Amino acid sequence: MTEGAEITQWLDAARGGDRDALDRVLATLYQELHQMARRQLAGQHGQTLDATALVHEAYLKLIGRHEAQFDDRAHFFAYAASAMRSVVVDYARQRLAQKRGGDLHRVTELPENIESGLKLDEDTLALDIALTRLAAVDTKLAQVVELRYFAGLSELEIAALLDRSERSIRRDWQKARMYLLASLRED
Repeated sequence: MTEGAEITQWLDAARGGDRDALDRVLATLYQELHQMARRQLAGQHGQTLDATALVHEAYLKLIGRHEAQFDDRAHFFAYAASAMRSVVVDYARQRLAQKRGGDLHRVTELPENIESGLKLDEDTLALDIALTRLAAVDTKLAQVVELRYFAGLSELEIAALLDRSERSIRRDWQKARMYLLASLRED
């Protein structure tokens, strides 16, 4: 049996409530999750949130979601990206509250890529608010942003994961960026 087939089988069992199966999926995909976390936190030297802590916190959020349905690898990574987003946003909120009262400032740009990592600051919080608005309008676009920003995946990786063309992912990414920029400028 191939690794992909095993993961699908474990995801089916996890969907049925088998916590051991979910643990096997996480153990198998841990390296990929850790790479996602490292890309996301690149440039955050001296912070208490590192890639290992992010993966572990995201895991706790994943197993705490009773409604989580991991139909396949793409759904699993979508949930993982969402869990990582939640951890990063919570961490940024906590840091800002301790640092300077947590005031948000107006964000006027959204980088094309985040190879240097996310800033764990008010930009992340403002992006989270705008992304929540986008999800209410178009969940497909919001998923692309989560996978790009909060999982650190490239357009090619997202296309493979979602079984779509890289061109359609690029179009969705551009539409999402325009929406998010407009939303961020409104605030």
